Amino acid sequence: MMIQKTSLSFALSALFTICAESSAETVKERLAATPYHLVYEKYADNNWELFVSKADGTGERNLTNTPGQHELYPQVSPDGTRLCFVSDKGSGRNTVRSVYVMNIDGSDRKWVADEARQPCWTNNSNTILYLPQEYSKWNVVDYFTKGLVYYNVETGEKRSHPNSDKLHHLYNPSMSPDGKWIVSTVHAGMGFKHAILLIEAEGDGIHSLDIPGCRPTFSPNGKYVAWGPGDHEIAVGEIDWEANPPRVKKKWLSVKDKVNKVYHVDWSPNSAFLSISRGVKSDGDLSKPGTHQSACEIVGVYAKDWNLITVPLDQGPEIDLSKASADQFHQITQDGSSNKESDWFTSAQ
Repeated sequence: MMIQKTSLSFALSALFTICAESSAETVKERLAATPYHLVYEKYADNNWELFVSKADGTGERNLTNTPGQHELYPQVSPDGTRLCFVSDKGSGRNTVRSVYVMNIDGSDRKWVADEARQPCWTNNSNTILYLPQEYSKWNVVDYFTKGLVYYNVETGEKRSHPNSDKLHHLYNPSMSPDGKWIVSTVHAGMGFKHAILLIEAEGDGIHSLDIPGCRPTFSPNGKYVAWGPGDHEIAVGEIDWEANPPRVKKKWLSVKDKVNKVYHVDWSPNSAFLSISRGVKSDGDLSKPGTHQSACEIVGVYAKDWNLITVPLDQGPEIDLSKASADQFHQITQDGSSNKESDWFTSAQ
């Protein structure tokens, strides 16, 4: 037993060498000392927009400012220079969701595809992948997708994933830093009721990670995956890449909230912090233009009183947000205006 404890202590010590800040500092102070920024969706002035702020939440500004369109689901390229996202036009069943790409400062905005969802970057900053919508008629449910398409930002070339015909009802994909695997949730498709899958990026391999929940994302260093085991927990586990197929080892960090929902986890560039969306349960508010009715964590559904928080990974193995202090987490946004789907980048300034 002593050997097991010593091994665990050594592993955690090695993992958190990137988090050398003193535990006496608040999380806000630690974030303020980094060069990181966050981009996220917010409902402001009857419109979905993409906002950016410093990692500690200061300096918030509207990046898109497009009253006629509704921008959602921002994803930053690995080199931090570009942003892909979705934009909605129309209302109700006539909504058209499209994928776009632009520079991180909001310039050079380019259309990629209509009736497309949940883009993410591959392991380089020239190519994204996105999920085509299952039917032309709109439905807000996030897993109504069929297939997978790669798009080269430089050339405009599109090509289907080699196993695209068998990819059905995926949502929230994320690619491993080595470019070999896509991790994604599947719901009621591909022979699964609900599962988190590893999908070969350029092959036909499909493997269940045998972990419950949804919305997985790889850490930038490629060692870990974060996901939501349920509505009230975010978990982190180490990936065993030597296993065949790869698997998730026992989770070693659990962030829980017994009252609020916690969703949309993402990693800081140094794999040392997690950002999380947090708020009360609701089914949206159709009085707000450009929104839809469904579970409030779904893209395009207004989530009343939802804000973003940040948690350092060195506060594990379990964090109870109802009891946590300022040295364990920091609330980034304060206005509760459906702040969701954050992503990180390193400021060039």
